[in-house]
Amino acid sequence: MSQSATLEAVTIGGPHLTVADAELDAFILDQFAGVDFDDKSVVLVVPDGTRSCPLPLLLRTVHRHLIDRVASLTTVIALGTHSYMEPAEIDAWFGVPQGSTLAETYPGMTVVNHEFLDPDKIVTLGTLSAEEVSQLSGGLVSEEVVVEMNRYVAEADINLVIGPVFPHEVIGISGGNKYFIPGCSTHDAIDLSHWVGALIGIETMIGTTGVTPVRAIVDAGSAMIPGLRLALCLVVQSGTGEIESISFGSSEESWAAAAAVASQTHVVYVDEPFTKVIAMMPTRYDDIWTAAKGCYKMQPAMADGGEVVIYAPHVTEVSEQHPEIYDIGYHSIEYFTKQWDQFQGVPKGVLAHSTHVRGAGTFDPETGVETNRIKVTLCTQIPQEICEQVNLGYLALEDADFDAWNADPTVFVQENAGEVLYRLTPR
Repeated sequence: MSQSATLEAVTIGGPHLTVADAELDAFILDQFAGVDFDDKSVVLVVPDGTRSCPLPLLLRTVHRHLIDRVASLTTVIALGTHSYMEPAEIDAWFGVPQGSTLAETYPGMTVVNHEFLDPDKIVTLGTLSAEEVSQLSGGLVSEEVVVEMNRYVAEADINLVIGPVFPHEVIGISGGNKYFIPGCSTHDAIDLSHWVGALIGIETMIGTTGVTPVRAIVDAGSAMIPGLRLALCLVVQSGTGEIESISFGSSEESWAAAAAVASQTHVVYVDEPFTKVIAMMPTRYDDIWTAAKGCYKMQPAMADGGEVVIYAPHVTEVSEQHPEIYDIGYHSIEYFTKQWDQFQGVPKGVLAHSTHVRGAGTFDPETGVETNRIKVTLCTQIPQEICEQVNLGYLALEDADFDAWNADPTVFVQENAGEVLYRLTPR
């Protein structure tokens, strides 16, 4: 089991503050001085390009303060089951200057994708029993799960997570050990965690602070990692990349500190529900599997019968890595649980994604009628017939009328959608 203790988190910054580059450098230098990195194999676990954060600044700082101390330094891109990042994408994400190379920018550091499809890059850590899973999930699921992990992570003396913390549809608040599961694990653990989140329901789960049932499963699986688990958890101002706070400590304690900040900075409360939202998706979300975050973050604030339009003119497909979604489409949780014989062979992670996008709803197996709480419409390059095939609405890009939408008080146009959660003000 992991040797990670509860290394108490230290935090600088806070809600709606800004941590300057010099403060960041001094903070990391000071915190690293108290950790025995010397002559250790160290793995940095970082997000892929679907998360916004000043990764080049962070990596340059961490690299500078570690490279002369450690025996080896490897950075693993925590993809989960997202598409592998191509070399040019990695160079851009890691801030490699034009005319330079990754090796020149970060000398002595190896950078790899989490190659979840290569069995040689995966290690089995252990098994969570059906009894343990039932206890952790609050009785929602009772099945054992084999916990597999990226080989670099499993064999490192120290793993250091570096990444932002946001409200999240599956786990409540992202970050921390979530970079290990699902970030560096495989389908079994990923499917289990996402399915538990789906059974709880996105509007209940998203933005929930504290250790949710999903995080309890993630924490238990991550605790099987043999080496020390540390984290630099950031809260980053959405749309600017400015660091509001940064916490360092064990992967649990640093996450908890950052999550407390994110719950204040990345949740917006509105007095009246939205009837129509245009979620404008940044190009870092390159398919609907990821661009659906624009819908996730709006659902708790939507009126019954309201509509979320996912506006992503750069998106051409629903999902490259998960073709099953084209077969099952997007439906409420009851559509699957009340027809389980038909869908039990589909990966639970795909079923969970489907329900997260479609949101709350009901299904009557006697009549075959499904009723959804909100409408979800795609305004992308995905053809109308594909949108209909996956049970989502279609709006042609040429029919997107931002002048009309901006002039209509019943329409909310949300720029840089996908990271800030909207909720109704508690009454």
